[in-house]
Amino acid sequence: MPGCFKKTLFALSSLISFVSFILIVVAMGIPKWMTGKILCKTGADLVNATDPELVKFIGEIYYGLFRGGKIRQCGLGGRRSKFTIFPHMVKKLNTGLHVMIIIFLCVAIFFSLVSFGFCILNAIKVPYRAINGPAGACLWNFLAGGFVVLGVTSFMAAVKLHHLTERIANFRENVFQFIILEERFEDCFWICVASATAHAVNLLLIAISGIHFPKIKTKTEEVNVTAEDIMY
Repeated sequence: MPGCFKKTLFALSSLISFVSFILIVVAMGIPKWMTGKILCKTGADLVNATDPELVKFIGEIYYGLFRGGKIRQCGLGGRRSKFTIFPHMVKKLNTGLHVMIIIFLCVAIFFSLVSFGFCILNAIKVPYRAINGPAGACLWNFLAGGFVVLGVTSFMAAVKLHHLTERIANFRENVFQFIILEERFEDCFWICVASATAHAVNLLLIAISGIHFPKIKTKTEEVNVTAEDIMY
């Protein structure tokens, strides 16, 4: 049976792994990975809008991995619309990269659950095989955190290098052209970053659990029994 200190650390690690699993699932389902401001360039050029008038042509956009929405401002008031990435819009994006982001996060979800199971196992007993012990728990946490990092990095690449926001904003816009004025990574993106950080914390906790602290030994006083003591 593992010691009390080791049990506590692995119980905490299992909780962190489960929280990481919940965070990734929530992040994938909420369409708040990116928000931004979009300018209706065509409308602004038609009326030669100056700086004070440009406000009437600045809308908003938000999106996640599967859906999103935008407010079009082309001089006639805001018009709200919602969209889904699959199955139509993905053809206009970098399909391979977008699918890879989802795959990376799904694999991270799987490894988070495996990490949760291994931490529970190590909190209950000392496994006979090394791969089932702290080494295995470290491996699964490393893989889970690594795939989250890959997913987050791929999303950043899609936004910054492949102009994901601009492509989404101009999807099925035959008349008006939109340009991006501002982009912000939102809660769901940072939730995934927090998930990767959680697995890094788990690696630290597992490493600490392997440290063998010196035991404090108390010296027992030697009792010298003499013949006089026996007489009395």
